[in-house]
Amino acid sequence: MGQPKKNSSSPAAQYFAEVLRVLRTKAGLSQNELGERMAYSGAAVSAVETGAKPATDEFIEAAEKALEAGGLVSAAAKYLRLERYPAHFQGFVQLEQEALSVSSYGTQLIEGLLQTEAYARAVLECAFPPLEVEEIDQLTVARIERRALLDRKPSCVVSVILEEAALRRQIGGPEVMSAQYEYLVSCAERPNLVLQVLPMSKGGHAGLPGPMKVIETPEQTTLVYMEVQGQSTLVSRPEDVGILTRRYAMIRSQALRPEESVALIEQLAGEL
Repeated sequence: MGQPKKNSSSPAAQYFAEVLRVLRTKAGLSQNELGERMAYSGAAVSAVETGAKPATDEFIEAAEKALEAGGLVSAAAKYLRLERYPAHFQGFVQLEQEALSVSSYGTQLIEGLLQTEAYARAVLECAFPPLEVEEIDQLTVARIERRALLDRKPSCVVSVILEEAALRRQIGGPEVMSAQYEYLVSCAERPNLVLQVLPMSKGGHAGLPGPMKVIETPEQTTLVYMEVQGQSTLVSRPEDVGILTRRYAMIRSQALRPEESVALIEQLAGEL
């Protein structure tokens, strides 16, 4: 007799599958019956419940509605969605989603929170070792989903400082960059977002040690997240956080004013 097939899906996927199975059973529905209510096949429901296939956003939304789950399916999916991000980034995403404020300083690329889909995909296509097409698709979707923070209620206050060099780097070509510049200008119009550019003409400045993100949690605790070459550090020691937040304040003072920053982005768009 052969051994039963081991479920190789992640703990989060297994948890979501179990929640779905319990709710379906409680509702007295077979997999086929639930599938009919969701406009999916019974086989599709079975594939999610057994971990053979991941649940898509469309599947999650349909299951929530069909089971009248009162938010339970969506709550379980929260952890499932985190797995779309690289392991070293998942902790930060959780903090970002709940933050009172997020202040970001970027040096090489446009801040992920403000990337267009085409720009994000072009960045991921530059990865080395190369990523599979499915990985690029998943990571692109995950990155765009982070934009929900900008529309969250209550509002999150977002501050972004970008090196001019990051804006000038032609990721994906002129068409991609044109749309990216346009999106940045529209983001700068948001009442809860301040966008500044640190010009190359500044020369030496306080940001030379590298990029960082300063997060204010709902408990009004300040943390600093730093990432390089796929490795991340979350700084929580008050003395270190104090140094880094003061450094961020200095970088902000050395950057162009918001209206000057928008003017520079529009100038770069005109040069394409």
